[in-house]
This record gives sequence, C-alpha cells and structure tokens, in this order.
Amino acid sequence: MASRGKWTSSIGFILAAAGSAIGIGNIWRFPYMTGKYGGAVFLFVYLAAVVLLGMPVMIAEIAMGRATGKNPVGAFRELRPKSQWKLVGYLGVIAGLMILSYYSLISGWTLGYFFKTLAGQLRGATTEATPAVFAAFSANVGLQLLLLGAFIFLTAWIVSRGISGGIEKACKVLMPVLVVIMLVLLGRALTLPGAGKGLEFYLKPDFSKLSPQMVIDAMGQAFFSLSLGMGAMITYGSYLKKDESIPRSTAWVAGLDTVTAVMAGFIIFPALAAYGMSPAGGHPLVFHILPVIFDRMPLGTAFGLLFFLLLGVAALASTISLLEVVAAYCIDELKWNRSKAVWLAGGLSFLLGIPSVLSFAGVPCFRRLPLVGVSFFEMMDFVWGTLALSVGALFISIFAGFVWKKSAAFREIGWGTKGARLGSVWLFSVRYLCPLLIAATLAMLFVG
Repeated sequence: MASRGKWTSSIGFILAAAGSAIGIGNIWRFPYMTGKYGGAVFLFVYLAAVVLLGMPVMIAEIAMGRATGKNPVGAFRELRPKSQWKLVGYLGVIAGLMILSYYSLISGWTLGYFFKTLAGQLRGATTEATPAVFAAFSANVGLQLLLLGAFIFLTAWIVSRGISGGIEKACKVLMPVLVVIMLVLLGRALTLPGAGKGLEFYLKPDFSKLSPQMVIDAMGQAFFSLSLGMGAMITYGSYLKKDESIPRSTAWVAGLDTVTAVMAGFIIFPALAAYGMSPAGGHPLVFHILPVIFDRMPLGTAFGLLFFLLLGVAALASTISLLEVVAAYCIDELKWNRSKAVWLAGGLSFLLGIPSVLSFAGVPCFRRLPLVGVSFFEMMDFVWGTLALSVGALFISIFAGFVWKKSAAFREIGWGTKGARLGSVWLFSVRYLCPLLIAATLAMLFVG
C-alpha cells in the first residue's frame, strides 16, 4: 500500500478532487454544451443533475474507495466477491483511459495557445479571424501530436511521483489562483457593451430546447465534470484517511466544481454577445472567443498567458486523475510497480489519441465516421464522456443502494445516529432516484 500513497490533509484531497472535477470540462466543455442546447435550460438541467444525481453518486464512489483502499475493479471485487460487479470497475478503468486519450488533445491546445500568446500571434485577434486561426492550428498534425505527447508526458511524470508529492502540492496553490483569474475575467466580460444579451441567453430558459438528447448530455456533463462513473473518485477515495468527512468533502468538491462551471458561462456568453459570435460554436468555442477578450483587455497579453497556463494546470489535474485510475488498477491487480503502470498506460493513451488528432486534420474517415455521421473525436466524447459515465454511474448507484450492506455503507460514510436522516435521503437517492432518472434518460435517448 505504500506505493499507492495517501492524501496528507483534507484540503489536499478536496483541492485534488476539485482539480480533477474542474479541469477544462467546466471551461471548455460546459460552455459549448450550454451554447449547443440553447443556454439557460441546459444550465438548469445540469444544476439539477449535479444535486440529484452527481452528489449522491460521488459520496458512494468515495466511500467505496475508502472502505476497500483499492482501484475500481478491486473495490467491487472486495465488496462483492465472486460476482460480475467487477465489470463495472473495468468499465470505469477503460473509460478513464479512453477519455484521457482525447481529453489530453484538448489539454494540449492550452499549451499551444499559451505559446501562441507568448509569441504575440494572437495580437489583434478579431471574431472573424480567430476561427480560421484555430482551424489551422488544430489541423497541423505534427504540432497536435507533439502537444498531445507533451501533455501525456507531463501527466505521466507527475503520476509516477505518487499521490502527495505532485498534484496535491500543486493544487493547493494553483486551483485558488485559477479562481482569482476567472473572477478578473468575469468582471471584464460583464462590463462589455452588449453583454446583457449573453446574460439573457444564459439565464432566460427556452423550454422548447428541452429534449431527451439535451437531458442525457446535461446528465453526462454533470458526471463528466464531477469525474463520476469512471472510477476516479473510487480511486481518489482509496487514498482518503478514515477520519475525513466524506459528505463534507463531497459538498466542497461539487460546490467548487459547479461554481467554476457557472462562472465560465458568465465569462463566455456575455463576451460572445458583445462581439457578435454564435453561442453554438462547438468544441473550439473557448479558443475562438478568449483571444478576442484578451486583446481588448488592459494587460491582456499577461492575462492571456496566465489564463492559458492555469487552464493547462487545471486540465493537468484532470488528466492526472484519469491516468491514476488506470495506474491504480495495474498496481493493485497486475502487481506492476508505479513507474511501469504509469508509462505504459500513458503510451497507450497517446496511441488512442491519434485518431482524434486526425479527425481535426480533415482526414475523411476520421472527420466524418460512416454510419454515425460525426467525427471520431465527437464519437469518443459522446460514447465515453457521456454514455459510459452515465452507465457507470447507474450501476454504481444500484450497487451502493442494493448490494452494499446499508450498515457498512453508513459506517464508512459516517452517518450514525445523528446523521440517520441524511443517510436515509442519500439511500433513497442511490436506490431509486438516481437509477430511475439515469435509466429513463438513457431509454429516451435510444427510443427517441
């Protein structure tokens, strides 16, 4: 167990888990998903999914991890020996590896845009020019492979150093700084001429946009943002000390994550309205509008450098958690040493990321897949970033509610006599509310 490590403090776990949750899923994925589905209605469904589904599942995952001190596969195997529940753990490990492969590509974009800003290549950025700049940047196969490899290398190097020696120390400093920079950008975005239209789009719901696909994507975004359904929180929970409060830690992680996502929307959509850009800009939305904002800000180059650097650090906190899921499985189940587990998993994720690179480079068979009609990258984001996480969360909630003994679960979570009422609410959520809502939404997706 010494090779696995432990969090040294409660704040260390909270900031590391929040870093895993926050990442660029909030600042990159949340705004473009919100823009795609009409703004406020997606925001409201997302917030409901965080409270009703995300937090109960997160409590279950962290508790399962701490109770067993193992990776997702090992946790299910120990809590329910000689059963097929370990397959849910395998789904989480595979999902973590697959998401890492394309998430590292997006994370690499933050490195690329940091150096573009440093070189002054984004000065004079206009709403007309930035989409073309990004298109040329993302279509450069050699550069994208370099950035993908560099980000995976950074991730693997930190994970290879263990739990407390790398990301925990970094998150204690860098995550609060990221929030400060976002507050500065928020103040600037809200004072732009025409920002009110963006706020209206973001806060005034159009319920005609409500659809089964939108609900499943909002639910998937909640799971993606909170790093649920892939075993990340089971793995992180396995390093948590017994005297730490799981409900309190969960509330902090979910709260920090949600506030960051909502803040990102308050930055992006007023700026989009101010400069006449479409909120349905898709995956590269952040990379289209932020250079324009920075170019019009006092000391914009400095803020741009700091923002893309910190966005990269936030992304790094997420990729670390993804790689740690796979590494923990290899260490616990295959008995590999940490170095071997980390570097082999990192190399595999790089290879798996190459088709996503090619989908942006315009290679026909990857840019638009036969039968499904979307790019390889979009397919990966939906299958692993939405569908797999939803299925994983569905089975985790069923396991926590019906298979794991209530007394054992309550004891691990810390709900004794004084917390019996909260425990009953949590048990109702994971037994009935979470499974029914997730299953119904998945059914609507395939039926519709």
